[in-house]
Amino acid sequence: MATREIAGKTVSVNEEGFLSNPAEWTKEIAVELAKEEGIAELTAAHWTVIDFARQSAGASGSAPTLRTITSGSGVSTKDLFALFPKGPAKKVAKVAGLGKPEGCV
Repeated sequence: MATREIAGKTVSVNEEGFLSNPAEWTKEIAVELAKEEGIAELTAAHWTVIDFARQSAGASGSAPTLRTITSGSGVSTKDLFALFPKGPAKKVAKVAGLGKPEGCV
Protein backbone atom coordinates (compact mmCIF):
# COMPACT_ATOMS: atom_id res chain seq x y z
CA MET A 1 0.00 0.00 0.00
CA ALA A 2 1.30 3.43 -0.92
CA THR A 3 1.76 6.36 1.39
CA ARG A 4 2.01 10.05 0.75
CA GLU A 5 2.35 13.22 2.74
CA ILE A 6 -0.69 15.49 2.87
CA ALA A 7 -0.81 18.61 5.06
CA GLY A 8 2.36 17.47 6.87
CA LYS A 9 1.00 14.01 7.76
CA THR A 10 1.98 10.71 6.16
CA VAL A 11 -1.14 8.72 5.24
CA SER A 12 -1.91 5.44 3.47
CA VAL A 13 -3.58 5.83 0.07
CA ASN A 14 -4.76 3.50 -2.66
CA GLU A 15 -3.80 3.69 -6.34
CA GLU A 16 -6.45 6.38 -6.98
CA GLY A 17 -5.35 8.60 -4.08
CA PHE A 18 -8.20 7.77 -1.69
CA LEU A 19 -7.19 7.42 1.95
CA SER A 20 -7.02 3.75 2.91
CA ASN A 21 -7.62 4.45 6.59
CA PRO A 22 -10.35 7.01 7.38
CA ALA A 23 -8.92 7.38 10.89
CA GLU A 24 -5.86 9.13 9.42
CA TRP A 25 -8.07 11.93 8.04
CA THR A 26 -7.96 15.46 9.45
CA LYS A 27 -9.66 18.69 8.43
CA GLU A 28 -6.28 19.97 7.24
CA ILE A 29 -5.96 16.95 4.96
CA ALA A 30 -9.49 17.64 3.66
CA VAL A 31 -8.49 21.19 2.71
CA GLU A 32 -5.47 19.93 0.75
CA LEU A 33 -7.43 17.15 -0.98
CA ALA A 34 -10.14 19.65 -1.92
CA LYS A 35 -7.54 21.90 -3.55
CA GLU A 36 -6.25 18.91 -5.54
CA GLU A 37 -9.83 18.30 -6.70
CA GLY A 38 -10.19 21.91 -7.88
CA ILE A 39 -12.10 23.22 -4.86
CA ALA A 40 -10.22 26.32 -3.73
CA GLU A 41 -12.03 26.82 -0.42
CA LEU A 42 -14.23 24.62 1.75
CA THR A 43 -17.29 26.60 2.83
CA ALA A 44 -19.80 25.78 5.56
CA ALA A 45 -21.93 24.03 2.91
CA HIS A 46 -18.95 21.83 1.93
CA TRP A 47 -18.39 20.91 5.59
CA THR A 48 -22.07 20.00 6.01
CA VAL A 49 -21.69 17.45 3.21
CA ILE A 50 -18.27 16.21 4.37
CA ASP A 51 -19.42 15.77 7.98
CA PHE A 52 -22.54 13.92 6.83
CA ALA A 53 -20.48 11.63 4.59
CA ARG A 54 -18.10 10.75 7.43
CA GLN A 55 -20.98 10.03 9.82
CA SER A 56 -22.77 7.94 7.19
CA ALA A 57 -19.62 5.95 6.40
CA GLY A 58 -18.99 5.39 10.10
CA ALA A 59 -22.45 3.86 10.45
CA SER A 60 -22.53 1.86 7.20
CA GLY A 61 -18.87 1.02 6.68
CA SER A 62 -18.74 2.49 3.16
CA ALA A 63 -18.76 5.89 1.48
CA PRO A 64 -22.29 7.17 0.83
CA THR A 65 -23.78 7.29 -2.64
CA LEU A 66 -24.97 10.49 -4.29
CA ARG A 67 -28.57 9.71 -3.36
CA THR A 68 -27.64 9.03 0.27
CA ILE A 69 -25.75 12.32 0.47
CA THR A 70 -28.56 14.40 -1.01
CA SER A 71 -31.31 12.78 1.05
CA GLY A 72 -29.34 12.75 4.29
CA SER A 73 -27.46 16.04 4.23
CA GLY A 74 -30.30 18.27 3.05
CA VAL A 75 -28.19 19.51 0.13
CA SER A 76 -29.93 19.25 -3.25
CA THR A 77 -28.38 17.39 -6.16
CA LYS A 78 -27.96 20.69 -8.03
CA ASP A 79 -26.18 22.28 -5.06
CA LEU A 80 -24.02 19.19 -4.55
CA PHE A 81 -22.84 19.39 -8.16
CA ALA A 82 -22.07 23.09 -7.64
CA LEU A 83 -20.07 22.36 -4.48
CA PHE A 84 -18.25 19.28 -5.84
CA PRO A 85 -18.29 19.58 -9.67
CA LYS A 86 -17.78 16.64 -12.03
CA GLY A 87 -18.49 13.61 -9.88
CA PRO A 88 -19.66 14.87 -6.50
CA ALA A 89 -20.02 11.52 -4.70
CA LYS A 90 -16.47 10.55 -5.63
CA LYS A 91 -15.06 13.97 -4.69
CA VAL A 92 -16.96 14.06 -1.40
CA ALA A 93 -15.60 10.62 -0.50
CA LYS A 94 -12.05 11.60 -1.39
CA VAL A 95 -12.10 14.90 0.51
CA ALA A 96 -13.83 13.24 3.47
CA GLY A 97 -11.05 10.63 3.68
CA LEU A 98 -13.29 7.72 2.72
CA GLY A 99 -12.94 4.98 0.12
CA LYS A 100 -14.40 5.33 -3.34
CA PRO A 101 -18.19 4.93 -3.31
CA GLU A 102 -19.63 1.78 -4.86
CA GLY A 103 -20.74 2.35 -8.43
CA CYS A 104 -18.29 5.19 -9.13
CA VAL A 105 -15.97 4.76 -12.07
